[in-house]
Amino acid sequence: MKILIIAPHPDDEVLGVGGTIAKYSNEGHEVYVCIVTSAGDKDLLNVIRTEAENAHKILGVKETIFLDFPVVRLRETPIIQINSKILKVVEEIKPNIAFIPHKGDMHIDHVEVANSAMVALRPINNPQLKAIYAYETLSETEWNIPSVDNVFIPNVWIDISNTIKLKKKAMECYKSQLQEFPQPRSVEAIEALSKLRGSTVCVRSAESFMLIRNIV
Repeated sequence: MKILIIAPHPDDEVLGVGGTIAKYSNEGHEVYVCIVTSAGDKDLLNVIRTEAENAHKILGVKETIFLDFPVVRLRETPIIQINSKILKVVEEIKPNIAFIPHKGDMHIDHVEVANSAMVALRPINNPQLKAIYAYETLSETEWNIPSVDNVFIPNVWIDISNTIKLKKKAMECYKSQLQEFPQPRSVEAIEALSKLRGSTVCVRSAESFMLIRNIV
């Protein structure tokens, strides 16, 4: 199978789907990561891109695609440009499963990427696509104003007990983004969330998702 993870920013893919990426890769599936935005500062851009590539090597990602839209300015970017670039990625990869950010996240980039991803993943253009999942991102999903419109309600759990170490190791590559506990973007917080999600379904570690579409 081909798995596509669409991430608004570098490290979102590890925070939300890192253990699952490693699990799919270990099972022999092809995993692709599309990172939509990049830092405006050239030096920082190169640092974060290198961090992402190193993290993805650990997780077994087949290919990383950088779209290089301006960070925090997606709402100011013509939507047709975002839609067309993400659509091109989807058309080239033809994923069987896709993971996208949760539309209720606090960061506006996450909202814009979720909406554009759903446009690109429309079933009329993707007969091969069997499932779409929304993932949670520490410091974005849980920090928004709670309401029925943006709450993250997990209904799918993936057991990452055998890959949580790889997820943490991959996150450690993002030295420019990693913080100390009790900050949410810390190795300790990542492990705590994986244990919480795992305990819900009686496994040691898990990542949880919201099922958006599933074709059986």
